[in-house]
Amino acid sequence: MKNIRYKWTDAENADFRRFYLITEEYYNSLVGGQCNRSGFIPYNLSDSIHDVLIVYINDTAAACAGLKRYSDCDVEIKRVWVENEYRGMHIASTMMDMLEKMAAEQGFARTILQTREIMTAAVSLYKGRGYYQIDNYPPYDRLEGAVCFAKDLI
Repeated sequence: MKNIRYKWTDAENADFRRFYLITEEYYNSLVGGQCNRSGFIPYNLSDSIHDVLIVYINDTAAACAGLKRYSDCDVEIKRVWVENEYRGMHIASTMMDMLEKMAAEQGFARTILQTREIMTAAVSLYKGRGYYQIDNYPPYDRLEGAVCFAKDLI
C-alpha cells in the first residue's frame, strides 16, 4: 500500500527546487531550447510562487504544484507536475482541489493558469475540472502555442 502525504510549503523547499529544474528542462524541450522562452523565464521564477504543495509517496517526492498571486482577484496556478511513475493515480486532480481551496481561503475570486496546446493531458485535466479558456494574459499573450484558462471560485 502506498502512503500518500500532501505537504504545504514554500518555494525554498528542496524538493520543489528539484521539481522546478525538472519542469524548466521539460518546458525548454517543448519549445526547442531555453533561448526560445528566455523572455518568459523572469515571470516563472520559483521564488515568486508563494504557496507550494508537494506530494510524497512513501516519503519520495512525487508531485508538486503552486500558487502565485497575479492580481488582487486572480491567483495563478504554477508548476503542476507529477513524476511519470506516479501518473494515473489522480494526484494532479487532488492537488488542483487543494490549490483551489487554498486560493478561495486566501480570498481570490479566480484561479488562472497557462499551459500549451500540445500538453493535451493538462488541457484535458483543466477542462474536465471546469476551467474555461480565456484570452492569454501577459506575459503569455506573446507566447506562441500558449493557452490560458480560468476557473471562478466564487
